[in-house]
Amino acid sequence: MRAPDFWAGGKAQTGLAALFSLLLSPLGWAYGAGVRLRLELARPARANLPVVCVGNLVAGGAGKTPVALALGQWFQAHGCNPHFLSCGYGGSLPGPVRVNNERHHCRQTGDEALLLSRTAPSWVSSDRPAGAREAALAGADMVIMDDGFQSPSLAKNLSLLVVDGEYGIGNGRLIPAGPLRESVAGALSRADAVVVLGEDTAGIGAAIETTAIGNTGERIPVLKARLVPEDDGTDWQGRKVLAFAGIGRPEKFFNSLREAGAELVAAHAFPDHYPYGEDEAAALIEAAEAAGAEPVTTAKDAERLPVDMLNRVWVFAVRVQWQDAEALARLFSPLAEKVAEREAGSDEGTRV
Repeated sequence: MRAPDFWAGGKAQTGLAALFSLLLSPLGWAYGAGVRLRLELARPARANLPVVCVGNLVAGGAGKTPVALALGQWFQAHGCNPHFLSCGYGGSLPGPVRVNNERHHCRQTGDEALLLSRTAPSWVSSDRPAGAREAALAGADMVIMDDGFQSPSLAKNLSLLVVDGEYGIGNGRLIPAGPLRESVAGALSRADAVVVLGEDTAGIGAAIETTAIGNTGERIPVLKARLVPEDDGTDWQGRKVLAFAGIGRPEKFFNSLREAGAELVAAHAFPDHYPYGEDEAAALIEAAEAAGAEPVTTAKDAERLPVDMLNRVWVFAVRVQWQDAEALARLFSPLAEKVAEREAGSDEGTRV
């Protein structure tokens, strides 16, 4: 599904949209109470390896998967062997199962798990503690969860909340009156840092930086970053493209293409995690050819395209560029050092 327009803040919250959201507010309060109760009553299982969670505040796309990929690469560069863990949204396999991007299809594992598996071993498991145990048995020295911030089944060592700088928290109301998965205060009380992706036009990062959490008066670190095109040698400047995407916020993808210099002759937005059929994909390719353009989509959408169509579609891959790499290191270096110490101790035990 795509997020309803009335979930957005600003100009979208006028007239009937504002009234509709207001009428749904009691359901949002009930939803929020249910989330709080589930979190309070839960007894999270503890894995025998560190767990880092990348989650978000709102339903829909905020950039969790690119951030999870960036963290996986960061920990790999610092001597760790991270495995990704996902619930496999949109897939049929309950798991735990290790994703094989040569054998599995997105209908089995979901598109995010397939994309993650191209960077590091990736596991799909609706039972997150069981998935973490399997990752440990397979040699992981840490787990990075893509999503799962609102899931209390597995204890986390570090939790990040990813916020889209333009969308922010939308209208600030809970599902179904707005996009929030839980109250902002409740989420911030469990987060170790907030990642703001893109220009903070919604002002959420600035607000968090000045907000004290809990009785200690401490403030949550805000890591600022943006999505930039992968340096794969592709020059998008002046290229005519037909863009299509089935992600949380397709317009963000379209704007990224424009910023890279591409000329969009058409932009087709589909629901998040949209499963492209062969006829549909062929129609998009033919429409691009008729317009004298090249069909282009996101890396996540490419995981949902028919295999025989992949060589006819361009992929606009992006990566996370951190504004302050030292701030990232301050947050994650202690965990990387603990992983290294644990591995060293394990080696010593093996030699003995």
